[in-house]
Amino acid sequence: MKDILNEITRLRLERNWSEYELAKNSGLSQSTISTWYRKNQIPTIPTLNKVCHGFGITMSQFFAEGDDAINLTPKQREMLDHWSSLTKKQQELFLELFKTMP
Repeated sequence: MKDILNEITRLRLERNWSEYELAKNSGLSQSTISTWYRKNQIPTIPTLNKVCHGFGITMSQFFAEGDDAINLTPKQREMLDHWSSLTKKQQELFLELFKTMP
């Protein structure tokens, strides 16, 4: 079983995000995230879903291990890192643009 707090930390550090940046991208308060670590608490499913959304991944991707884990190239990872910082409208516009490309 995956250690949820370690995985959140790994994904956050991969993106060079602080707890504040994770909170901002997830729509959570920084104090909520700090409390998980201070009290060694596991986020609820709805809260973890917000965290995954903030990272730009699904919960399936979050929990994937071994052969099921998604392997991304550095360029794909970079694109996803930037995706997370876009507004919903910017994401929609990007997807429309992307669909027009061959």
